[in-house]
Amino acid sequence: MKTVTLSMRLPRSEVQQLASAATLGGLDRSAFLKHALRRGARDLMLEQAGDAYRRGAATLSRAAEMAGLNLRDFMARMRSANLELNYSVDDLAKDLRP
Repeated sequence: MKTVTLSMRLPRSEVQQLASAATLGGLDRSAFLKHALRRGARDLMLEQAGDAYRRGAATLSRAAEMAGLNLRDFMARMRSANLELNYSVDDLAKDLRP
């Protein structure tokens, strides 16, 4: 897999907090940051997808795709977040279109 290097500027105090958290978790700073970034991105994608579904800007299956989840997992996450699932026959028809 081809990788890309990213860089960012953080206050020294945040870098120290991240280093402490990495050590506590038994990880080096790089591994900890990768894990934190992936988790944060996953959570933000789920939040954005849920918001799009709630506003009616995305069907249930499109929102699941936006979140990077299969439909069943997305529905389970939305239920646990108390998001009302409104899935109509029209939504099913939209989801079945290529």
